[in-house]
Amino acid sequence: MKSTIITSTKAKDIARFWHIVDVKGKTIGNAATEIAVKLMGKQKTNFVRHLDCGDFVVVINSTLVESTGKKETKKMYGNYSGYPGGFKQKALWQIRSENPNEIIRHAVWGMLPTNKLRNRLVTRLFIYPDETHPYKDKFGGKDIERNISKAKK
Repeated sequence: MKSTIITSTKAKDIARFWHIVDVKGKTIGNAATEIAVKLMGKQKTNFVRHLDCGDFVVVINSTLVESTGKKETKKMYGNYSGYPGGFKQKALWQIRSENPNEIIRHAVWGMLPTNKLRNRLVTRLFIYPDETHPYKDKFGGKDIERNISKAKK
């Protein structure tokens, strides 16, 4: 009888990679799902829920993310200060004109697990409104082709 040795993932065994995701022409929810999976590291074979196994994600073209239906005018983002009368609401089109990166960040935040790892996961998310970003040196040669091709599928 053959015995199988199962080793659990340790924090020192986790390797972090960089992914670039172009959200041009994608809907908000589809892009956020893809980004959240990479931030959590669920695509890795050594994924465990209680450790931070995720990768770095650079999102480009956040101004060109699409919404379906009448969400551009009907979808509201709310913020409550905690004081009476302190509830502020803005429509999606207002957020898009002021800070388009916040649309992606808010959607990804909602798709991450609500536990103590959430804040740590979001620190590895970098969102840029166009194609220029300072992390070009992290993607060398074949890596950028592999990461962009995965992102477009």
